[in-house]
Amino acid sequence: MNGLTRALCASAVFALVSVRAVWADPILPFAAKPEDVGLSSSQFARIEAVTQKLVESGTVPGAVMLVARRGKIAWYKTMGFRDRAAKDPMKPDSIFRIYSMTKPIVSVAAMMLVEEGRMQISDPVSKYLPEIGKMKVGIESGEDGKTTMQLVDPSREMTVQDLLRHTSGLIYGTRGKSLVNAAYIDAKIGSRDDSTEEFVAKLSKLPLRFSPGDRWEYGVSTDVLGRVVEVVSGKTLGEFLNERIFTPLGMTDTGFYVPADKLNRAAQPWQVPEAPPMTPRFDVAQKPRFESGGGGLTSTMEDYLRFAIMVADGGDFGGKHLLGNKTIEFMTADHTLPRPGRPPGLGFGLGFEVRTSVGDAGLPGSLGEYGWAGNAGTLFWIDPKEQLLAIYMVQVDDRVRIMLRNQFRTMVQSAIIN
Repeated sequence: MNGLTRALCASAVFALVSVRAVWADPILPFAAKPEDVGLSSSQFARIEAVTQKLVESGTVPGAVMLVARRGKIAWYKTMGFRDRAAKDPMKPDSIFRIYSMTKPIVSVAAMMLVEEGRMQISDPVSKYLPEIGKMKVGIESGEDGKTTMQLVDPSREMTVQDLLRHTSGLIYGTRGKSLVNAAYIDAKIGSRDDSTEEFVAKLSKLPLRFSPGDRWEYGVSTDVLGRVVEVVSGKTLGEFLNERIFTPLGMTDTGFYVPADKLNRAAQPWQVPEAPPMTPRFDVAQKPRFESGGGGLTSTMEDYLRFAIMVADGGDFGGKHLLGNKTIEFMTADHTLPRPGRPPGLGFGLGFEVRTSVGDAGLPGSLGEYGWAGNAGTLFWIDPKEQLLAIYMVQVDDRVRIMLRNQFRTMVQSAIIN
């Protein structure tokens, strides 16, 4: 019996016992039905019907979905295929590329070092990575149809906090058309063939998109943070995560690649016939040189649930203390205002998106809820006010991932009846 099936058969994997979302005991029973925790069975049936149509169309090869509330798992569903090409059904213990859902985990790792007094979030990144302190800002201008770029000194140094909240001036090359974006692409920033040290050395030779602190822009900040964790801890990122997070939480199926004996559990994307080419996804069987703190992990529903419970419980899980409650509170507060760059109603903390208002955002939700998502469509969020936690695990194409996540999130919110 696999880990998640065993946990589910025994009982729920967590409990929420107060308004501040304290998940106090990792072993408590399921709700007999969603209505027992104020959720709608008929709404979950709608989610299942919508997902089944997506599976039939090939848009979603398969999915593992979970919603918990008030200390009990209210709804859990496995649908479709783990590997549609092989006609192998999706299973509870399937292993997914979680991409940017790596970021909250690495952010927690960094804050562990902060709690130990080994660094501060106000420290300049150059204290640990001197080459980053030499980066200039690329200022672009256009004349006669030609764009040029001038390199200038940043208005201040990049800090560890800038890495945690994505105000560093570092970007993703594919998320824009500037000369700086093009330079990232030309340099193959983020290649799995580079070590984290080589990644930082290569990155440091490129311009910043803007001065640190000026605005929010998503990028390789957490990858650089992963290298900071290595330098401060004296361990590789994978070693530190295994020792300090994965082993204490029992996250036995999370790592930067999938070992050979687990490859038959790896969830695979699906190329829909006669559709545009599927977004390329990294080969989970290949152990990368680059342990990407921003997007390199693979994981299962159960493993990520364990991590989410620890965060929701203020840093505790199953009698183990990983992080302080005030640290979690600090991480899940908005750190971006008044900087531009975030969508209305949604700020960003230290590794987590944070809801700052209810009416401005394009999705329903509660003030103070937090979470993040991954490039292949995975998603999680924690809503302290509603005492709710939800996780969505899929492997889909870039063209549909945001629509699918928003659809799931909206439909889950609509399941709350009291």
